Amino acid sequence: MFGVTTSDDYRPVAWMGRYPVDVTTMLVGVHVVCAILTSLAFAAGQSGLVNYLVFDSALIWSGAQVWRIFTYAFVHGPSTLLWFAVEMYMLFVFGREVERFVGRRAYIALYVILLLTPPALLLIWGLWQHSGLSGSIAIHFGIFIAFATIYPRVELLLRIMAKWIALILAAIYTFQLLAYHAWSDLLVVWASIGVAFLFVEMNGAGPELVWWNAVKERFAPRPKFHVLPKPRARTGGSRLESEDVYTSIDPILDKISKFGIGSLTASERRQLDRERERLLKNSE
Repeated sequence: MFGVTTSDDYRPVAWMGRYPVDVTTMLVGVHVVCAILTSLAFAAGQSGLVNYLVFDSALIWSGAQVWRIFTYAFVHGPSTLLWFAVEMYMLFVFGREVERFVGRRAYIALYVILLLTPPALLLIWGLWQHSGLSGSIAIHFGIFIAFATIYPRVELLLRIMAKWIALILAAIYTFQLLAYHAWSDLLVVWASIGVAFLFVEMNGAGPELVWWNAVKERFAPRPKFHVLPKPRARTGGSRLESEDVYTSIDPILDKISKFGIGSLTASERRQLDRERERLLKNSE
């Protein structure tokens, strides 16, 4: 929908007729089933069963109820079902694009990290102050942040670019929590934002960060020797180099054809300029 497949690891988990079933579709299905079961439990007067699933730092430390670290995200109370529907739509639309870009295994890793980071932080927070958590809003907001990091210039609602929508939503969320002094919730939100942004950066997407590239270069293994290619004839070599150039920029050209050159990130623009200079130099 928004971009192109850039990972060799991207493939559907299963097929339902002609329609692919990916990890995102399965996650949406699991959350919807859990929301239905939660509503039925409330309707049957068994809301106390749901309390065994929410995150509670005191019960985890004192009662060793470690399952709460995982189950809190699948508790969707009846009072939040309207926002839950919007949340599932955003997960389905933007989560599939993130999965397509980074690949299935990396996407699962991102989701697991977003799932475990909030309870890990709140467990530490719970040493000083009791904390609780339920629902998956922070997780799926992190998925949207990952999408906005990959495609910052894609225009969404009212032709506003994804990066600005992400900043607006983060600001609204932050001021809302500040107004109510919900410090633990604020920690969860910004932890999810940071995790999603850094995960995408570490997978080679998003805006280019000079300081992050410097850190990676400092700790990258140094090659002990260099293998020089054999010299080739100029005509044949130029033709092969041109083919390599077109292969390397095919995803960028696809993105330009769909969304225009304004959708390119800074790093993609630089790559396009480099390959254009190579083609001009080979044609001389």
